Amino acid sequence: MIKAIAIDDEPLALQIIEALCERISYVNLRKTFTSQAEAQRYINKFEVDLLFLDIQMPRQNGIDLYKSLKQETKVIFTTAYSEFAVEGFNVSASNYILKPIAFERFEQAVAKVKKELELEQNSTKVNSHLTIRADYKLHNIPLDEIIMIEAMDDYVKIIRANKATLVARSTMKGILNKLPKPAFTRIHKSFIVNNSKVEAIQAGSVEIAGKQLPIGNTYKEQITANFS
Repeated sequence: MIKAIAIDDEPLALQIIEALCERISYVNLRKTFTSQAEAQRYINKFEVDLLFLDIQMPRQNGIDLYKSLKQETKVIFTTAYSEFAVEGFNVSASNYILKPIAFERFEQAVAKVKKELELEQNSTKVNSHLTIRADYKLHNIPLDEIIMIEAMDDYVKIIRANKATLVARSTMKGILNKLPKPAFTRIHKSFIVNNSKVEAIQAGSVEIAGKQLPIGNTYKEQITANFS
């Protein structure tokens, strides 16, 4: 079951989304919000798989609101303005729906999110791949291909062996939860490493792929446990 909420400054738009969700058996629309602040408090407190999020809102547009979230949550943007489509996909939106919303298009967008969530859950279970959205695509990355992951504000940089680096919207905590333990270790607030790729550990640093990465004081105990 997909746990969803909807955010829109127009109550009628929320009623429409609620009615559409009732027609899809695997979506549980738990709450609707006209207040962005209330929605953010809810997201900070409860697990949310999917946001239906209006772009054009008075205090803060939906894209900026989504960028401000620390949790990794799927989003389907809703708007009456097609010119926002490119910007929506630039923040790795799962989909983009134009108002007025047709049920067929709505169902298609939600089905795509369902497939993405299932792929991510399955990849975590088998512990062989990391599934994550980057560059407008859903990537299924073999874990042994990943060298390390570096934090970049609201994004992460996935550095791979002999392949292009990927940049994805995620928190470090969010992506670490998708990786099998203890195969990957967070050594610093800005770095997660693939243990099998580590070349040496020195006082205060880890050597990997020819680079020296700092060890954060908070993570020293975990490093000792994983590499001893």
